Amino acid sequence: MATTDLQKQLNQVSQAQHKSTPVAVIKNLLKGEATKDRFNEVLGAKAPQFMSSIINIVNSNRQLQNVDAMSVISSAMVAATLDLPIDPNLGYMWLVPYKGQAQPQMGYKGYIQLALRTGQYRSINAERVYEGEIKNWDRFTETYERGDRESDKVVGYLGHFQLVNGFEKTVYWTMEQMEAHRRAFSKNSSGVKPSGVWASHYDAMAIKTVLRNMLSKWGILSIQMQDAVSKDEKPQVFDEDTGELSTDPKWASNATEDEDPDSVDPETAKKAEDFFNGDDSADK
Repeated sequence: MATTDLQKQLNQVSQAQHKSTPVAVIKNLLKGEATKDRFNEVLGAKAPQFMSSIINIVNSNRQLQNVDAMSVISSAMVAATLDLPIDPNLGYMWLVPYKGQAQPQMGYKGYIQLALRTGQYRSINAERVYEGEIKNWDRFTETYERGDRESDKVVGYLGHFQLVNGFEKTVYWTMEQMEAHRRAFSKNSSGVKPSGVWASHYDAMAIKTVLRNMLSKWGILSIQMQDAVSKDEKPQVFDEDTGELSTDPKWASNATEDEDPDSVDPETAKKAEDFFNGDDSADK
């Protein structure tokens, strides 16, 4: 594939990177005509404010200052196409550093926002469940008895939605199930102890996991929501020629050709699957 003007611009910026601060590199990339045109096309009058927010976030996050600059722009572009803010204090979308790249990571508020935009949801919610609040959960009928909160200990997470046509879905994940999922499928936090966003925002990530799983399996997904699910937590690269985002790792400036951004250890994934299917031998 021929090198695009945007890639040439990135190479020039990278060569001078040792002379410039990371924030200056981001500013130079955002000054590129192709980048500005794409953000203006997607966001219209909101583009300047959004592009300023990229600079502010990188300026306040030392970890993002140490990743590939173009991956920051590309990850922000994912948020722009979904019309979601990237201010981490709002919780709609985060730009998360991972192995030298920034990747877009949806927050649970982002999924709720996209669901409400479809006009198909009468109600949607996900919350922490404290010890004593849920008793006799039946995963086959999705019924349970409400109880009184007995302590501040979080024992699980519950998600529920009702469509305007009357269809309802309720899911409940125990804390053990959530931990099994985190360790099996989170590239950023697969250790015994949570790390990264899971360490600083465990409840938010757990609620997001419940919502994403519930909506992707049983919800009505708009094109925007399908796009969000497919790009969530995956490095993106902006192609100037097509104006599209690609998840092909060969496009990334510092990715290896054999690196699979979604790779999961088969043995760990099998244990997680057995756990969710009720096979107690998975932990023995």
